[in-house]
Parts: sequence; C-alpha cells; structure tokens
Amino acid sequence: MSVPAPAAVPAARVLSRVEDGERLPALLWELGPGWRTVSSAVLGGGIGPRTWVLNAQVAHGYRRTDPERHLAALAAAAGASGPGVGLLTAADVGGRARARDGGAEAVVTSGVSVRSWAAAPGEGGAPQPPGTINIVALLPAALGDAALVNAVATATEAKVQALLDLGYDCSGTPTDAVCVAAREPGPGEETHAFAGPRSLWGARLARAVHRAVYEATCAP
Repeated sequence: MSVPAPAAVPAARVLSRVEDGERLPALLWELGPGWRTVSSAVLGGGIGPRTWVLNAQVAHGYRRTDPERHLAALAAAAGASGPGVGLLTAADVGGRARARDGGAEAVVTSGVSVRSWAAAPGEGGAPQPPGTINIVALLPAALGDAALVNAVATATEAKVQALLDLGYDCSGTPTDAVCVAAREPGPGEETHAFAGPRSLWGARLARAVHRAVYEATCAP
C-alpha cells in the first residue's frame, strides 16, 4: 500500500522596509489557524497556537530596547494578525537557505561573526549583538508538547553538527533562536509523542536543519 505524501507547509513571504535609511528584508510565514509552535524567540516564545512567524533583519548596532513591540509593529504592518512568533537577526536574510526532507522544511539565516561554545567560562549576562543563527522549521504533522521540546533539541543538535562539519570551533552564537511549527491534530489524526533524531519527524527535521544551516553558513 502506498504512503500518501505529506501535506505542504506554507512558504515565507519576503518583505522589505526602510529603517534609518537602510533597506532591510524580512521573512513572514502566514500560517493561519491550525498551527502550534515552540520557540525561543523574543516575541511569542514558548509553546502555543500561533498564526504567523516573522524573521526580521535589523541593522548592525541595533540598540532598541523594545524588540517585542518592534516585531509586533512589523508584523501588523505586513498584515499579520493574531498571536505570532517574532525573531530578529543582523544576518543577511537575503542569504537564507531552505531545505526540505520528507515534508519537513527548514529555513535558516546565519551570521557567525560573534560565535562561542555553549559551555564557555564566565558568568554571561552581558548584552549580545544580534548576529544570530535563526532556524524556522515547519512540520506538516501533529506533535505533542514533549515532542515539540524534543524537536528544539533535535534542531539544535543538527545546527551544531553542521557548524562542526564546516570547521567552526563553536556550538553557535550567543543569540541563536529557533522556532518549530507543527500542525494541530485533526479528527482521528495521530499526535506524535517523539521528535528525537531517530523518530520519523525528528530525523526529517534534523536532516533539513543540518542542510539549511550548512548552506546558509557557508554562503559568501
């Protein structure tokens, strides 16, 4: 018996704006109803239903102290409504990389000029510039809460693997962010309990994130 192909995930819309005389792009995923996300993003982080995801480029030297309000205003100006997720980066959004694997999709913007190991010595706490590897991943499958958290770990492991494969001596940057979006379960639909790297959707997620991080980070 043939296995049906996974449903498609929404594509990002490319936006453009001018701030302080500089033209800056952004990516907006208009998910609509029926999606849940898990995210470490400054706006809309945590786990819950979300209708949009925005990854916005800002200028180097970004100094605003209200990034949540800034992101919400950018999303509203683009026509997004309802609860959403907002990420910032000083990396080149135009240099993003997109990878797919078995229905899973990852889009990565990457800037590694300010990189480090996660377990670096020192107390931390100092403000960091928004260099940032931002990962936005979409899965056309329903994941339980634990599986969503598992997906963040899987995506992060795949990111580190890609950086090591590229020869970088780091696990990322101090301001990396991730957002994983998954479908809410429909009537009679299976809710996946696992998203580790050897689970069905975790394996697809890991391969998509690895390839997207690799391509975005090695791009000139």
